[in-house]
Amino acid sequence: MRVPLSWLREYVELPQDATTDDVFAALVSVGFEEEEAIGFEISGPVVVGQVLSFDAEPQSNGKTIRWCQVDVGAANGGVRGIVCGASNFVEGDKVVVSLPGATLPGPFPISARKTYGHVSDGMIASARELGLGDEHNGILRLVELGLDPEVGTDAIALLGLDDVAVDINVTPDRGYALSIRGIAREYSHATGAAFTDPAAHAWDDVQPGSGFAVVVDDRLPLRGRVGASEFVARVVRGVDPTRPTPPWMVARLTLAGIRSLGILIDITNYVMLELGNPIHGYDLDRLQGGITVRRAHEGEKLTTLDGKERTLSAEDLLITDDSGPIGLAGVMGGGTTEMTDSTRNVLVEAAIFDPVTIARTARRHKLPSEASRRFERGVDPLLPFVAARRVADLMVELAGGTLDADLGGALFGEVFVGGIELPRAFVPQLIGVDYTDAEITDALEMVGCEVLPGDALDGATDGWHVIPPTWRPDLTDKWTLAEEVARIHGLERIPSVLPTPPSGRGLTSVQKGRRRVANALAAAGFVETPSFPFSTAEANALHGSASGEPMASVKLANPLDGQAPYLRRSLVPGLLQVAHRNQARGFGDLALFETGLVFTPEEGVTYGTDTVPPLAVRPDDETIAALNAALPPQPRHVAVLLTGDMVAKQPGHAPIPVDLSDALGAVQTIAAGAGVRIEVAQGQRAALHPGRAGVLTVAGDEVGYVGQVLPRVAADADLHGEVYVAELDLDRVLSGAGAPDVAPSLSGYPAATQDVSLVVGEDVVAGDVESALREGAGTLLEAVRLVDDYRGTGLVEGTKSLTFALRFRAPDRTLTAAEATDAKLAGVAVAAERYAASIRE
Repeated sequence: MRVPLSWLREYVELPQDATTDDVFAALVSVGFEEEEAIGFEISGPVVVGQVLSFDAEPQSNGKTIRWCQVDVGAANGGVRGIVCGASNFVEGDKVVVSLPGATLPGPFPISARKTYGHVSDGMIASARELGLGDEHNGILRLVELGLDPEVGTDAIALLGLDDVAVDINVTPDRGYALSIRGIAREYSHATGAAFTDPAAHAWDDVQPGSGFAVVVDDRLPLRGRVGASEFVARVVRGVDPTRPTPPWMVARLTLAGIRSLGILIDITNYVMLELGNPIHGYDLDRLQGGITVRRAHEGEKLTTLDGKERTLSAEDLLITDDSGPIGLAGVMGGGTTEMTDSTRNVLVEAAIFDPVTIARTARRHKLPSEASRRFERGVDPLLPFVAARRVADLMVELAGGTLDADLGGALFGEVFVGGIELPRAFVPQLIGVDYTDAEITDALEMVGCEVLPGDALDGATDGWHVIPPTWRPDLTDKWTLAEEVARIHGLERIPSVLPTPPSGRGLTSVQKGRRRVANALAAAGFVETPSFPFSTAEANALHGSASGEPMASVKLANPLDGQAPYLRRSLVPGLLQVAHRNQARGFGDLALFETGLVFTPEEGVTYGTDTVPPLAVRPDDETIAALNAALPPQPRHVAVLLTGDMVAKQPGHAPIPVDLSDALGAVQTIAAGAGVRIEVAQGQRAALHPGRAGVLTVAGDEVGYVGQVLPRVAADADLHGEVYVAELDLDRVLSGAGAPDVAPSLSGYPAATQDVSLVVGEDVVAGDVESALREGAGTLLEAVRLVDDYRGTGLVEGTKSLTFALRFRAPDRTLTAAEATDAKLAGVAVAAERYAASIRE
């Protein structure tokens, strides 16, 4: 919210010498966030000048310039010669002249310079060059603003260009602060300065006439809340839409981030910013009949003010007349009844619309607006009458209209704000500050609450009954009231005391396992790259299954990216995208990993629920369980990707590219972090290279895969070079971890090492042979490692020779060679029994 200080000063006693830093400090102390100070970035001398004469001089480039004689006042050097390229002024016009030494927004310093054969001693400025708008077709003629100042007058002060604004961040729960009224009130809370409420008007002053039909016909209210709870209409006749918007209003709107669009629209925007109630104006003569507020018919059409035809949903709330839809309620008006330069009679609308309805409509049509921003956060239900009258009064004053006191309309119900019981000791106990009773009640009354003694009503006898103000819908319970007390009296009073955690709490074993795996991969040189969980059906089929066949996937109803509307079944597509972005930017040696959820719905199962829990109430355990049951399985996976060189080129050494062994090493890193033993067996997957793909198991349970990405798949991802990946179901890996591993005692006795070469069929998996050796050799076998896989001369066709390095050790003695050999042969015997293995001669 941008707040011009001159505007703020109208409703709160802001010192004349107050700086933006002073205002920021005050507003930050009551809970707002400082953004930036905004000004016109203009400095003088910028004065009013009068064009005495000019000569039109055609140029060789086709342009015609005017060599002007401009009187800027005796104090500013009298008559000056200025070159001007505009042609929209006549002799005698009073204009804005930037003299040498001035600086215009940009920054654009002004100096005397030679151009088109003359020395231009200054510049005649346009509205755009002064920062007052986008108009740049000609210079700014002061007569068009209704101004006739003396020559030599300071134009910066005349046009309000000496004003400055503070920009603060307003949190969604404090919608009342999206107005000068709200910010002035908060400044008053922070400093004690006197506040004048611009909405404080007697009912007789703001009550509209009757005779204009206003009907709310909401037959499908969202969650039982009618779309419009109030609708106030007032009529102003005989306006002149061609009248200029006063410079002070243009300057304030500009500083607030609103573009000047003509006097009628400027007035509605001005009042919206001033009071916080969005306003809409209709050309009364283009309305057909009265106004009806209703829900749209599914597929109904409306052309909004931005010229786009929109297809409506049955949830959209419409403003209609006898001709049909004329506006999206609370979001944007329609083109058929918009105010134009031919408008003479205006119907002013000020309403209260359901925040949920407005928020959904704005997002559905991708049409955020200043109006929807305020309605989404809640508007004071007592404002519409005041806001409509304020707009009408400004149209009478500035646009020459006449208020029709008899013709108008209003639809409204009783405004009821429920009270909150606040026990006396609750605030000090919750905040940890010994507030006195007076401090508590004073703070609540300061923000607008009505505070009654607890024994004045049935119920609490030791505390207060607090009725929040209508503009604070966020004050809903005793906790929010306590927050207000702490905010008003200063958050710095709250002591900095670290809470003592209860015993037995902390991370679960699964959470600890996830952290160990992530930390192990990071320590091994992998970089974690989280990605969005969105994918395509093709990527889900290719990477989410071994066969590459289409699989059930969760499709989003409102995806962020229409080209990726499904939730992912695999982490690999996201890693491929990250690798592509890095390669495109010159980073080719990559070791990436990600841990995250994947979504694996079952074929034929319908997920989702029509049950929507009520707002502002925590669902019970049964409701939460039902909601969780309506979700597809979401296991947590871990995936790695390697490409490029594992060891970079350096003096005396060629680069070493990544290969399958590096991907297998990453798998073992995951295994070490999880505390499990992962076994690898040859397998096949549609996205991986045949013969360079492996299946990963833990205690016989398949948990993932590893291998080289098919060159075709890598090319489709715009990756060059070999790419290796591994993906594991981390939840299943950790479920196989069991009890924590205990480090074994180190033996002081020497190891006995032997090798054995076994001939087996080519289809026998080396990992299975290794398991047989481990089982048969017993506890004396300390380690076994495959060191060679030979296929060729000297072997029977269809067989292969697997060589294993074995290490034996006893915990209590030095092994003899015979004992090691017996253990080895026992392992060979099991391998022979299971896989017909024989020792290679």
